[in-house]
Amino acid sequence: MNAATLSRRQMLNRFGMGLGGMALAEMLGKEQAFGASSSTTAVDRGVLGGTHWAPKAKRIIYLFMSGGPSHLDLLDYKPVLNQRHGEQLPDSVRSGQRLTGMSGNQSSIPLVGSPFKFAQYGQSGAWFSDLLPHTASISDELCVVRSMFTESINHGPGVTFFQTGSQIAGRPSMGSWLSYGLGQENANLPSFVVLITKGKGGQPLGSHLWGSGFLPTKHQGVLFRAAKDPVLYLGNPDGVSAETRRLMLDRLKDLHEHQFAGTPDAEIQNRIDHYEMAYRMQTSIPEVSDFSDEPQHVLDSYGPDVKTPGTFAANCLLARRLAEKDVRFIQLYHQDWDHHGGLPGALPKLCKETDQPAAALVKDLKQRGLLDDTLVVWGGEFGRTNYCQGKIQPNFGRDHHPRCFSVWMAGGGVKAGSVYGETCEFGYNVVRDGVHIHDFHATLMHLLGIDHERLTYKFQGRRYRLTDVHGHLVKGMVG
Repeated sequence: MNAATLSRRQMLNRFGMGLGGMALAEMLGKEQAFGASSSTTAVDRGVLGGTHWAPKAKRIIYLFMSGGPSHLDLLDYKPVLNQRHGEQLPDSVRSGQRLTGMSGNQSSIPLVGSPFKFAQYGQSGAWFSDLLPHTASISDELCVVRSMFTESINHGPGVTFFQTGSQIAGRPSMGSWLSYGLGQENANLPSFVVLITKGKGGQPLGSHLWGSGFLPTKHQGVLFRAAKDPVLYLGNPDGVSAETRRLMLDRLKDLHEHQFAGTPDAEIQNRIDHYEMAYRMQTSIPEVSDFSDEPQHVLDSYGPDVKTPGTFAANCLLARRLAEKDVRFIQLYHQDWDHHGGLPGALPKLCKETDQPAAALVKDLKQRGLLDDTLVVWGGEFGRTNYCQGKIQPNFGRDHHPRCFSVWMAGGGVKAGSVYGETCEFGYNVVRDGVHIHDFHATLMHLLGIDHERLTYKFQGRRYRLTDVHGHLVKGMVG
């Protein structure tokens, strides 16, 4: 058959496959080039083929406190608020900044001090609330960042911004970017796993937070549930053996490859990869989620909830086990930190659920020699106001506050035993070393050996990245 007799479809298919071969040759050439200098032994080396420089961290465990924890009651001690309790927020401090619709129409904006006691810990002298005794005990492992800020003043855009680098849903999540760039270390487990504390209220969490956006779908996060089958539809139905499932997958792969030969769409290959990963996960998931081999002293360190699947404590221990198996990005969500009212009663409950397990995770990783190359991050989407929402009362609440808030990090090359950034005496504005979300993302990627400006994906005629067109390395956070 010569070119003159080729149909339009046949010509495009042949031409497309030729381009595909050229692209494959280029990719293989890059992999060989990276292989000469990279020590990465990933099963899937990712689009980068290796890191841009020697990484300090190989993986991230992100403990996301959804709802906006109050920095003023946990990590950023402001005694002036107690001294001036009940006074109006000075105009010179607010400087005309916008308020949410929930408190913007208040006739009075009274300052409210924290009802909790604070003390200094560790060589850095970092202040911690008495609600966080276990976190305070690992002060010398932490880099506490007090100068985070964001443009997002509501939950949906705020959480989405931290997870994807954009306030608008649809962009790839951080875990997806890392999976795409660096690939997969363990062939039997996904590179990106999501764990959500069961039974929590507050703002809903949508799958777009761990979605792959415009990246190939194989890079989206895999949600583990607190159930007999942690991953939906993973187990074989009654009467279907492993051999039968293997035979079915082999025939299905043949059909997909036949389809790919006629229509070379990358998503067809992604579909094959999904099926094969699911088959391998039938063995690997039950193994990693079974705590029966954990010593009793380890279980005790995470607290009494650790034996209840789906609790934050159980998810923290599962995160450590996944880290041991070289899962690259492990995202934990713990909801219900949105305390517009009832803060003095609700905040201690949330801290009781999370303080001990989070600290135990850091200690456990260190004891096993994993903390050096595992970056642990704790924080929410924004902070809380220094004034009371509504009238001052014993069980008061605080509104959303994006102007400044706190997070902490441990391991993975961060500057241990340090406090970065400073807010004003009212805890309302950043006065030194502000860290925007884009800067935060750029720094996390730097610790993983990635130049955030060089991990991009072309979509609809434009090259995108996690940090968009922003972001700078925060050197003061890096050890």
